Amino acid sequence: MSTTADPPPSSRAGSGGGDPLAALGALPGVPDSVDSVRKAVDRVYGHRIMRRRSNEITSEAALRGARGSAALSGAEWALEEVRRRSDFSGDDEARTVGGALRLTAEAGQLLSIWRQSPLRVLARLHLVAAADSAEAAGRPRLAGEPVEEPLIELPLPDADEVAGRLEGLSRLIIAGSAAPALVMAAVVHGELLSLRPFGSHNGLVARAAERIVLVGSGLDPKSICPAEAGHAELGRAAYVAALDGYASGTPDGMAAWIAHCGKAVELGVRESTAVCEALQRGAA
Repeated sequence: MSTTADPPPSSRAGSGGGDPLAALGALPGVPDSVDSVRKAVDRVYGHRIMRRRSNEITSEAALRGARGSAALSGAEWALEEVRRRSDFSGDDEARTVGGALRLTAEAGQLLSIWRQSPLRVLARLHLVAAADSAEAAGRPRLAGEPVEEPLIELPLPDADEVAGRLEGLSRLIIAGSAAPALVMAAVVHGELLSLRPFGSHNGLVARAAERIVLVGSGLDPKSICPAEAGHAELGRAAYVAALDGYASGTPDGMAAWIAHCGKAVELGVRESTAVCEALQRGAA
């Protein structure tokens, strides 16, 4: 991480900088990403099958999103295997997939709490994700406690920095922002994955929190655009490289991360559009 990097938005919250996310929405390329995502989402919501079978699209999007999030955490299962299995207690990969599925189901129940108490929601998400583990779940890590997140190799902030930046992120969410939903979702996702505030399952939690922002903001109110599936399709190497840009705090790095998250949403839209078309043909 560059020593000349700007501080992340959450660390600037409450420092007299007004709305720190608004400037991110004006970074080069970001308005184009926001516009492209909005058009893609509008198209799938306008699909004729959505008028009659939106619940089926939501269920399928949840499954595909969970599968994608688990893949980014090292459990690369075929979609049909995720669909077929009922027991997810066999090994680490199975537990990861099970955690991703539980988070997808839980996220929709936490929308009303998110804007008032985001830290409470994050604790709940971790508790759900880590339900099959023996660790102390549902609280940020303490000084000296290890973190298991093998995909992410960024320097690990200490517990005091984590606490301060989580509080800053919470203030940003509660205060709201004029920035587009994509920008807020990308910042929440990037900040949580950079901090890795919990002992494990940080990736699953960060992607579930991104989903909550996208749904709660009204961009994707029926939760039919699984960004997690898009992140997985873009690949782990691209995901890590884009996150490095976020962690740098530079304008170019932040813009690249937001654009990456936008592309992931668009690929999630493509997944659900394919489901709509299959239902329309009577093939699913």
